[in-house]
Amino acid sequence: MIATKKPLSPSVLPWILQFLSPYKTKVVAAIVFLFIGSLAWLSLGQGVKLMVDEGFVTDNAARLNEIMLIIIGITAISGSAVFCRFYLMTWLGERVSADIRLQVYQHLLSLSPAFFASQRTGEVISRFTADSTLIQSVVSSSLSMALRSSVTVLGGIVMMGFTSVKLTLLVLLAVPLVLGPVSFFGRKVRTLSRKSQDKVGDLGAYIDETLHEIHTVQAYTHEAKDRELFSQRVESVMDVAKGRIKYRALLISSVMFLSIAAIAFVTWVGAKDVMAGNITGGELSAFMFYAVMVAGSVATISEVFSEIQRASGAAERLMELVHTPVDIPQQVIPNHLPLSVAGLLQFNNVSFAYPSDENQYVIRQLSMTINPGERVALVGPSGAGKSTLFELMMRFYQPKNGRILLDGIDISTLSLSELRQQYALVPQESVIFAMNVFDNVRYGRLDASDEEVVQACVAAKADEFIGEFTEGYLTYLGERGVRLSGGQKQRIAIARAILADRPLLLLDEATSALDAVSEVKVKQALDSLMAKRTTVIIAHRLATVINADRIFVIDKGQLVASGTHHELMDSNDLYREFASLQLLMDNDNGDSSIE
Repeated sequence: MIATKKPLSPSVLPWILQFLSPYKTKVVAAIVFLFIGSLAWLSLGQGVKLMVDEGFVTDNAARLNEIMLIIIGITAISGSAVFCRFYLMTWLGERVSADIRLQVYQHLLSLSPAFFASQRTGEVISRFTADSTLIQSVVSSSLSMALRSSVTVLGGIVMMGFTSVKLTLLVLLAVPLVLGPVSFFGRKVRTLSRKSQDKVGDLGAYIDETLHEIHTVQAYTHEAKDRELFSQRVESVMDVAKGRIKYRALLISSVMFLSIAAIAFVTWVGAKDVMAGNITGGELSAFMFYAVMVAGSVATISEVFSEIQRASGAAERLMELVHTPVDIPQQVIPNHLPLSVAGLLQFNNVSFAYPSDENQYVIRQLSMTINPGERVALVGPSGAGKSTLFELMMRFYQPKNGRILLDGIDISTLSLSELRQQYALVPQESVIFAMNVFDNVRYGRLDASDEEVVQACVAAKADEFIGEFTEGYLTYLGERGVRLSGGQKQRIAIARAILADRPLLLLDEATSALDAVSEVKVKQALDSLMAKRTTVIIAHRLATVINADRIFVIDKGQLVASGTHHELMDSNDLYREFASLQLLMDNDNGDSSIE
């Protein structure tokens, strides 16, 4: 679940209205056409009165023809107004939904990995799709119906008052009876709608997880269990939906019953007044026309009200995303790096614990300096904090204590975009987007030409397998690079880093998924790439660390030793153990490059 503690936020209606405010002209036009259409329908009641009193009762065929032409004219005006209102309101609904998605997505991109580490992607996607679509439906349709019906109710009551004050007062006595169920059942519907949307979000998260990891699901023949777990989630959604449907049905049926009962009672009283000569048959017909319109509008409002309550729950879920605080603070007026970044990295007494467990420090009072152009390897057991150092360098997280300096400037005083533009990252698990080769590599530098992309791929030894694709560099690589092998993915990622051409290079064992032949080729590309850059390598293979200028041995978040391979072999037991075990593994794999 997102936002275990609900953040402070404005109410739902003002939040929705802020998305409508840029389109005031269309909103006003829609309201004008709404009034024209509603008032035209209301004027038909007078047409009914004239038909009865001046047409039927007086047996005046000519007058009846005139009245019919007037009614047809009014209907044409109303129909035209309905077209304009429907078009404008539907456009506004689509536009508001699109703007909400844009705002939510823009905010999500500003959140740190800490947020996404604690949330399920499918839950967030559900809010984008189901919740925003529900809001779109309400703004374009339900809200329009509610406004139109409200105008009809008010106008109908006014017209009934002109026709018969006595009968109108009787109708108004029934209003509290109708509003009671609307208020009571409406709150129930809103609460259950919010819970229903949460359950749907959990369902979406489970689908996202199982389908993305379908290889593992099928490899371990976990399909039957996943079907069972999915079925449980579907039934959970259905259980909540049953309650919401029940209260919505009670809301609609109770309003309709009370409205029709009130009309029936008033009709009985009105019929007695006609027989007593207090009102004419035409006036009673007009009154009943308005009463039916009002009752139908009240029923519409009650039905739409439950939809609006559902949309309120959806809006609250989206508001939680929008109001999730950005946990990486930035300076209002940030410092700037020199035009030519040397690449001096300094860690001064840095300590850090992940937000999920703030008492468990992953980095402890770590101090070290990486000189410009130096090639440094980080070595240590799993969980020592090596990858966390990468996260801190790029300021995906903020240290609890201490400072990290780049060229002598505290990185916390720099804008995030300027800081991260200094790093080229090649992660161990290469990230491939559902785009073609050109776009995947150009992710490193958006203004790069096709020729520059090709040159980067040649340098990364990726051109040879790209050339074997039917569509070459225009080949769609599939979601998460499903069409590529592990080694091919890494070479695409390395080409991206080469194209980025940034002063600092972060390598998370960028050759770990390569076979022996590919590894030799990529190492040649990496040697060229690292030549004039400060390079930090998370090393898992001895062949990588031997060529480093210095090796930092990290254990339990602390720097325990530093030096060259030969120095550490003589002086540090932890490194000697790591090197001996890794040496055996490399030899077992037939790797002779470490000799």
